Amino acid sequence: MAKTPGSSFTRRAPDNITEELVAILSSKTSYEFKPLFDMILTSLRERNAASGGEEMLRLRCYEKLQSLVSQGIVDRKVNGTVKKYKGVPARLASLSAEQKVLRTEWNQRALAKIAAAKV
Repeated sequence: MAKTPGSSFTRRAPDNITEELVAILSSKTSYEFKPLFDMILTSLRERNAASGGEEMLRLRCYEKLQSLVSQGIVDRKVNGTVKKYKGVPARLASLSAEQKVLRTEWNQRALAKIAAAKV
């Protein structure tokens, strides 16, 4: 049976991991994955947005980082066995703006649902 157009899954919530990656990589510093992940994990735990266990979160974070590398938003420099990641400022700025719009729309929908539930 053929899949009908437009019936694919669309993300309904903002992506917390990508938001944290953009926030951290917006600085001019290069990071190895381990320290970068530690900062993301700490930040997500502070926001109470870390779910699924640390190993699963590590895999999701690495997958998101590689996706940003393949899109040209993040540069990866390899020096022997050490890989360092650094954001491309112009592309990170546009992604950050998209993420802010998405987060604003999400918050407005959540507030509308709360208001509708009160009525």
